[in-house]
Amino acid sequence: MARDRKKSETAGRMAEIVALWYLRLKGYRLLVHRYKSHAGEVDLIMRKGDTTAFIEVKNRATIDGAITSVTSYQSKRISAAARSFMARDRKAALQFCRFDIVAISPYHWPQHIENAFYGDD
Repeated sequence: MARDRKKSETAGRMAEIVALWYLRLKGYRLLVHRYKSHAGEVDLIMRKGDTTAFIEVKNRATIDGAITSVTSYQSKRISAAARSFMARDRKAALQFCRFDIVAISPYHWPQHIENAFYGDD
């Protein structure tokens, strides 16, 4: 069981790196990788222009599976972590912020879904 968990964690980290480079090619700049607060965690926090994006990266067998794997519980924890980040980053607090998903699946280009969910509790 520990081997499966390690394999999943390694695949997840690789998916985050793929998503990071994909978004960089789209003009995003990395602010924080794997931001953690007492309330939750955000895989990537990136900025493009006047928008700060809080991005959840999901790696699944299918793109649809990756997109639907973000639960309402996860979105609430990501939202809480985003509030924590904005309390520390004045620029993010004053700009437009949104919650995105980058879906990663073997043999497919990453799919970036902007405004994938709302940060409401």
